Amino acid sequence: MSLEDLAFTPLHEQARLIARGDLSPVELAELYLDRISTFDPALNAFLTVTADRALALAQAAETAMAAGGRRGPLHGIPLALKDLFDVSGLATTGGSVVLQDNVADCDATVTRRLLEAGAVLLGKTQMVEFAFGGAGINHHHGTPWNPWDGSVHRLPGGSSSGSAVAVAAGLASVALGSDTGGSVRIPSSFCGLVGLKPTFGRVSCAGVLPLDPTLDSIGPLARCVTDAALVYNVIAGADPSDRDTLAAPAFLPADDVEGEINGMRLCIPREYFWADVEPEVEAAVRATAGVFAELGAHVDEVSLDELNRLGDLRSYKNLTAVETCASYGSLLEGRGADFDPIVRERMVDGFDVSAVEYLTARRFRDDLQRDTVTALADIDALLVPTTPFTAPAVDECDDGGPEYWRVNGMCLRNTAAANLLGLCSISLPCGFTREGLPVGLMLIGRPYEETRLLQLARAFEAATDWHQRRPELSD
Repeated sequence: MSLEDLAFTPLHEQARLIARGDLSPVELAELYLDRISTFDPALNAFLTVTADRALALAQAAETAMAAGGRRGPLHGIPLALKDLFDVSGLATTGGSVVLQDNVADCDATVTRRLLEAGAVLLGKTQMVEFAFGGAGINHHHGTPWNPWDGSVHRLPGGSSSGSAVAVAAGLASVALGSDTGGSVRIPSSFCGLVGLKPTFGRVSCAGVLPLDPTLDSIGPLARCVTDAALVYNVIAGADPSDRDTLAAPAFLPADDVEGEINGMRLCIPREYFWADVEPEVEAAVRATAGVFAELGAHVDEVSLDELNRLGDLRSYKNLTAVETCASYGSLLEGRGADFDPIVRERMVDGFDVSAVEYLTARRFRDDLQRDTVTALADIDALLVPTTPFTAPAVDECDDGGPEYWRVNGMCLRNTAAANLLGLCSISLPCGFTREGLPVGLMLIGRPYEETRLLQLARAFEAATDWHQRRPELSD
């Protein structure tokens, strides 16, 4: 196997090689650090690279293996974290210069769980400031370069922009992101990855910079469904430091998926998700219905009146802006000039929302979540496009003008539905356009049905090869 092939080998296969003694954790860490040194100056995926720490962790993993020990399923696996997860001794900046001195004195719960499972931390990745944006733009640190187009600077998707670019470009085995309105799934769609948004409360947010604590969800960006499931198994579960968390059953992907989704029902909703979808995107997503049908699932189109009410909810004063102001309002008032101007403009809307308006919108959302769960009682998953288009060029929409607001809103429109409705969701590649850009399929499942969602995604992936493609890089 060439070093290039090894860099793009799925995490679970790398872990198997390490467990057999056929792959050195130190050599794997060195491979990714070398690739970061070679390719990241152009890609700009990482905000901080922790080379010394990574090599020390890799050496400890190698020493443990020599002594017959293995810490867990991620033993010796190099990964990256979005820069809103606390790592002891490192700054957690949230992609903002305002927090450049915000050094963590302990690990976030998910950081600790990853390290306890044997992971090797390569560094922290770029992101939209305070995770407040779906396009992936950051005017302070530069917008990461989507690796699927070497000649045109295209949006990586946000807000977990650097995490997606790092995995897609073979700079890390896997990465972790956050998802409040699509911030794991949008960049996964634009960069040809698998992105899982668990149900709110499945994964602890303790030690994670918040955007909207009523919606924030933590999930992996990975090369395949099995990798996403393995990381999810590690990070999910109850945490006394986060009162919203609850226990999560493990998903153990089977080697043989034949018959695994027989009789499951997938539905293509007629409402909401298909407006202004690019023809190539629509064709690729609708074609997946045939794949699922051949695998034994029932696929049909349905009308769900509840989805028509999503537009009413999104027309309310911005709930997330209110929650963000509650977290960062004092910084905004004291250092507003140091904020990314696009983020500042979105955030200040929260100051204009009254308590009555906020509570009315929250109650509307709670009612809509309850009604939607009832409507989905006999539906295992909805099948829709993750985003209505593939990655646009950065220079078309990074100036904060009308085109930015249109693109950012369209990036978030489909994905935010799962967050607002309290559902779990996964994005996975389902095709490429004539320009060679990835298309994302999104499956949306009932609350706490991550196992069923992963089964569907795993079966589709086993029947296709979209996830095996990788971009051509030049240094």
